[in-house]
Amino acid sequence: MSVLGVTVACPCGEVYELKPEYAGRLLECPVCLRHVRAGRGPAAPRAPVPGVDRAFDRDVFLLRERVLTITSKYEVWAEDGTPIAYVERPTYPVRTVLAYIAGAVAGLAVLGWTARTPGDASVDAVAALVGWAVALAAFVVVSMSLRPRRHVTVYRDDSRGEVLLRILQDQRIAALVRTYTVTLADGAVLARLGKPYLHNLVRKRWTIADAAGAPIALAIEESIVLSLLRRVLGSLFGVLRTNFLFQRPDGEVLGEFNRKFTLLDRYVLDLSVDAEGVLDRRIALATGIMLDTGERR
Repeated sequence: MSVLGVTVACPCGEVYELKPEYAGRLLECPVCLRHVRAGRGPAAPRAPVPGVDRAFDRDVFLLRERVLTITSKYEVWAEDGTPIAYVERPTYPVRTVLAYIAGAVAGLAVLGWTARTPGDASVDAVAALVGWAVALAAFVVVSMSLRPRRHVTVYRDDSRGEVLLRILQDQRIAALVRTYTVTLADGAVLARLGKPYLHNLVRKRWTIADAAGAPIALAIEESIVLSLLRRVLGSLFGVLRTNFLFQRPDGEVLGEFNRKFTLLDRYVLDLSVDAEGVLDRRIALATGIMLDTGERR
């Protein structure tokens, strides 16, 4: 006796029979690239939640990065493909190059100063070694100190007439943890994001805290095995995709952020399992944006 599968009917007319374990999962139609949830018909209109902006009053967000642009740009859609937001993160190429030039000048100045130190051959060798180390440190400190911070802005649409969120890069130089502050359009702090570099050596993760710094959730790579494989083999042209899980501090899963295997960068932020809305959708979307642009995936 065969086990009944799950039927998926896409609005484009395609119908698929899938295994039962796909029930409830968000899938991409290979014909029209729409995202449909297995085992469900077309979603019923959702009653607006009072006090929540319509752009964030949902459980599923679709993100696509625009290509062939200097500035990092993302389009954000609802599950039915309706545009709901637009994201930009400037790169400042000219200012960045000037910062590196200033760092190189500082490093060369240190090398020139250490080269004048008199002494015998052994002293000169030690001085040269120390000089190169200090010159490298000078290059890093000066160039990173002068590089502009790359803040992220989430707009209502690509006209950039209305700001919904900002994600502010807190430091130019970060040793152990790089942090970002998520604010509303009026500057009110909504959340604080952290990227701990030591943890990222094994398995990428981001911490999510409220305005006061109390932990809310964690975004972590879903598979430590794939994480370790990526350290050795790289992404293998996207085959070893980096997907993340959103978890509460106690380990309860709140959602997932998945990269789709396509020629263009496409992502799905799915918080359907968080039916009670434990994780603020604004914070989740801000974190999802940083999981791509902050990790240079």
